[in-house]
Amino acid sequence: MNDRLDDVPGAPRAARATDWITTPITTDLLRGALDLEHTEHGVLPHRLPARARAQCADGQLAMAEAQPSGVRLVFRTRATAVELDALRTKNAYQGAPPRPDGVYDLLVDGRPAGQASVTGGNVLMVDMTTGSAETRPGPVGTVRFSGLSDRVKDVEIWLPYNEITELVALRTDAPVEPLPDGGRKKWLHHGSSISHGSDAASPSTTWPALAGSLGGVELTNLGLGGSALLDPFTARALRDTPADLISVKIGINLVNTDLMRLRAFGPAVHGFLDTIREGHPTTPLLVVSPILCPIHEDTPGPSAPDFSNLAAGRLQFLAMGDPSERAGGKLTLNVIRDELTRLVKQRSADDPHLHYLDGRDLYGEADFAELPLPDQLHPDAATHRRIGERFAALAFGSGGPFAAQRG
Repeated sequence: MNDRLDDVPGAPRAARATDWITTPITTDLLRGALDLEHTEHGVLPHRLPARARAQCADGQLAMAEAQPSGVRLVFRTRATAVELDALRTKNAYQGAPPRPDGVYDLLVDGRPAGQASVTGGNVLMVDMTTGSAETRPGPVGTVRFSGLSDRVKDVEIWLPYNEITELVALRTDAPVEPLPDGGRKKWLHHGSSISHGSDAASPSTTWPALAGSLGGVELTNLGLGGSALLDPFTARALRDTPADLISVKIGINLVNTDLMRLRAFGPAVHGFLDTIREGHPTTPLLVVSPILCPIHEDTPGPSAPDFSNLAAGRLQFLAMGDPSERAGGKLTLNVIRDELTRLVKQRSADDPHLHYLDGRDLYGEADFAELPLPDQLHPDAATHRRIGERFAALAFGSGGPFAAQRG
């Protein structure tokens, strides 16, 4: 690594304002990633290991796991300025206005200290009417934070949850060191796009990031937009990742992809949990059912986009199933909640560390009346904050399944 923080050579600090030190971006400076791929430009954090990625060719999964939700650069430094070169891949949709740029959150000693976005980068242009996509290449951009205090401090740069981000170079005007392990418990979470971030305001304010901060734990977020599908390779990733606490939020993607029927759902949940338990036999494990989503409470999937207001920048979703299809085993959110309640009760007789949380305790009917889902599927920024605060209270608070495990 670089020179020690208390042994900075050279000119006085004020005279070194433009004397940049480039530090290689290595795994000891990253948290929240399970793999680091070396690319033509730099390094690309992944939230699934290479073995898992090789077992599924689905483009949605590939995009979701490479979007670095919960991934952050973490280091200790006296630097007053930090620059990060990055090559983003940003999504755009044919016929719709440009989406907002992804946000980088700067935290200093755990407190918000700045936000910025990177320019340039690639654009993945998606035609939602045909499902086709085209990548339009662009240049590397730079995000810069300056005016930081001239003292030793812990710096975190949370990467955008909604942009694939190749990290090209890290520059500072003073040396950096990897942040020592602070002894906080490690929380491993898996879920859908709602856990991934959906429409949160920024990467450190997704509901899992907020809950992790309030709970005093280190988050690894395996929320995978559109891809919480009980895949065996995801279960193995959870099994093989060190964790003191684990939660899995199951349901909405199984309905809106219309992936399986009730006959397959129960055994698939058992298999998913069995695999996790192979690596974490006594770790507190919390199964979370879906939050309220009125279009799919009693109506099966699949979900389909409603393009009628796309040109105005408003995309909504519709439930395309028929409630009568429940008799044939089609899944709805209420069917899934009932089955998860039964399965967890059955398993917990032999597994006292297994727990259940009804997602409607995080976001239910009264919440929907006050803070409706803008597109009928995904929560907005205010709702992410509410879900995060409620999860922290219910899981990490007194009497919660994670209460005794707080760091």
